[in-house]
Amino acid sequence: MLKLAIVKQLEQELKRLERELVIELPKELQKAAAHGDLRENAEYQAAKERQTFLQARIAQIHERISAVSLIKIENLPKDKIAFGSKVLLEDLNTGQEVTYELVTPEEVDPKKGKISVASPVGKVLLNKEVGDEIIINLPAKKMEYEVKELITLHDMLNT
Repeated sequence: MLKLAIVKQLEQELKRLERELVIELPKELQKAAAHGDLRENAEYQAAKERQTFLQARIAQIHERISAVSLIKIENLPKDKIAFGSKVLLEDLNTGQEVTYELVTPEEVDPKKGKISVASPVGKVLLNKEVGDEIIINLPAKKMEYEVKELITLHDMLNT
């Protein structure tokens, strides 16, 4: 079974955070505790806050890995826009082209054209095919595009 890149990325972050929580932070807590009264010890309080943050983030990452792992690549359409697809759109009014890749929220990077499948634009693109015209209603304006090219996750994995 193929592992999505985001799962690998999350697992790397998880490993790093668990190391910090289990190995590095206890040393900091012990060192800070040696300074005396814990109620007025800023180092100790900061380390405890970091510990709470790490525990919460680790739980969140476990949750995301579980959720993302449920995505069955073989069930994604091979001829329609879906998670992982790269799509080239042409603005029907200006002729300008824009490329988007539909990704998980952790991977979003608008400057690189990576948008969430849950974003307004992502939702409109889902299940569209090459040649389809789409309308994206944004607060400032309405945009009209035609889907010019589609590279699905299947296409990317087969290259």
